[in-house]
Amino acid sequence: MANSYNELLKRTKAQIRETTVAQTSEVVKADKSVWLVDVREKYEWDEGYIPGALHVARGFLESKIEETVSDKNAPVILYCAGGVRSAFAAKTLNELGYTNVSSMIGGYNAWKNAGYPITKPRNLTKEQQKRYSRHFLLPEVGEKGQIKLLDTKVLLIGAGGLGAPNAFYLAAAGIGTLGIIDNDVVEESNLQRQIIHTQGRVGQYKADSAAQAIADLNPDVRVVVYKERLTAENIEHILPLYDLVVDGTDNFETRYLVNDFAVKYRKPVVHASILSFNGQLTTLIPFEGPCYRCIYPDPPPAAMAPNCSEAGVLGVLPGVIGLLQANEALKLALGIGETLSGRFLLFDALEAEFTSLKLRRDPKCVACGEHADIDDLLEQHRRGDVLIPACNIR
Repeated sequence: MANSYNELLKRTKAQIRETTVAQTSEVVKADKSVWLVDVREKYEWDEGYIPGALHVARGFLESKIEETVSDKNAPVILYCAGGVRSAFAAKTLNELGYTNVSSMIGGYNAWKNAGYPITKPRNLTKEQQKRYSRHFLLPEVGEKGQIKLLDTKVLLIGAGGLGAPNAFYLAAAGIGTLGIIDNDVVEESNLQRQIIHTQGRVGQYKADSAAQAIADLNPDVRVVVYKERLTAENIEHILPLYDLVVDGTDNFETRYLVNDFAVKYRKPVVHASILSFNGQLTTLIPFEGPCYRCIYPDPPPAAMAPNCSEAGVLGVLPGVIGLLQANEALKLALGIGETLSGRFLLFDALEAEFTSLKLRRDPKCVACGEHADIDDLLEQHRRGDVLIPACNIR
């Protein structure tokens, strides 16, 4: 005679371990190595879940659990709505070789009714699900990562050669807020490389032109326009509003200014520069890797830093380097991968060759060194005597 459902459930529960909601709450608080896994359907998860839980729907448990919990000896607590699906799921994990699995009695409903905290996820619209669907397919990004991107605020310093590809691709990726600061206007000579601008917008402020292009590309992105030069007076009102900086500046004065205030406010800076056929970039994470002053304690002589109008620049070069900057910015926003902190990446367009150089923090650095007085350095910026500006190298 075939077993009834109730007999099957009873036998399954006899073969697994169960824990109450109170015990689960205590264990999760006390032991950070515990994996709390929600096996309900996506629509149930979207209505609310236990803080810290990971979602692996019961129908995908066998194929997805090893991607979520790779250590089969790690403690795992499963829950569903009422404790039934999680019981069957616990038996399945035991059969897959997991040695420390429990099912929470009463499930999410019992947890919620007992007054324990819950989280209601932020759900993306149907339009956003379509737009970012290729991100969802990446385990390192997924819907959770996309929400991170939408919540991230990036400050783009400059809407020129480097700022143009950065603005386009960061907007396309769904960075939620882009601040663009640039007091220059679009000129015809810019159009050879500054792809975010068009012939019809010659004479407009670059920041306005970039904002218009982004609005046409992705309505999710909020663009904050600053049609002004970044100075010691306004940087303190702008920089703290953003999570990270993408530096497309064209002079050493602004680079040192950005670096020093980024050290003060602990903001990562993705720095790059280009000239002729060569580009270079690095990521400056305060107190984790070197800052800009560790690399360049003093600006080079003006004769060694010609500008693009003097030496020229290959039109595609800012695209190559700018997209590498955007890649760094996305990794920082998502918290994935290895950044270029502590490395300088050099690109030779003629040879199609990349070279990576290791960088180290300078313990004597006046900005981030052991005895640095960053507040005094910032005061020098305000007085205008921190350094003599060098010329354009963008």
